[in-house]
Amino acid sequence: MKVSKFIFIVVAVSFISFQLKAQNKISSNQALSAQQQSIISIAALTAKGDLQALKPALNAGLDSGLTINEIKEVLVHLYAYCGFPRSIRGLQTFMEVVDERKARGIHDAPGAEASPIQEGQSKYERGKKVLGELTKAPQDRPLSGYGAFAPIIDTFLKEHLFADIFERDVLAYHQRQLVTISVLSAIGGAEPMLRSHYGICLNVGLTPAQLAEFVSVIQSTLGEIEANEAQAVLDEVLKSRQ
Repeated sequence: MKVSKFIFIVVAVSFISFQLKAQNKISSNQALSAQQQSIISIAALTAKGDLQALKPALNAGLDSGLTINEIKEVLVHLYAYCGFPRSIRGLQTFMEVVDERKARGIHDAPGAEASPIQEGQSKYERGKKVLGELTKAPQDRPLSGYGAFAPIIDTFLKEHLFADIFERDVLAYHQRQLVTISVLSAIGGAEPMLRSHYGICLNVGLTPAQLAEFVSVIQSTLGEIEANEAQAVLDEVLKSRQ
């Protein structure tokens, strides 16, 4: 009887241990990595123009394992959402950080350069294909809304943003989406775009838990106002998908 009881206890403890390990694994898979958190902070601070806070964020990004070219790509990507002036100031600040680290004997990995883009189709068609992959929606419908009002903006979006920029393989789609929602949260007043890009985040593999953590990073990086606005839009998106 005692032996049976002992065996039962051992099995029970083993089962509990297995369950805890499984839960920890799930939690780990759902958490944003240090590199992803750095992408959020770097993009948000650059969009805000807070160069003083950007410097330590750039250092943290390199320390987390982001390569020089990955951070360059973050700073280049965000110009499409907050303009050349912010992007260029971010790149200039990053140049200073890299030089300062070299002076301290830190040699960061440059990382891979962007691969040549296959240009079998026109840029417009390639952009339509990428946008379809991101949105999971057909792109052959007639233009509507702002696209119908100013068709050239649709052309620029598809040919430049979704072909020239999104096709570059230095960053994965989910990383580019983290850059995008970080910038949109930082600049404010872009709720329809933020709503759309939250949806794309979910389409490319980011989880609701990771997006909730994104809001927490925005709070610690920018503050309560930006975080509350980002959370309100996220709540709408998640509710609409239930």
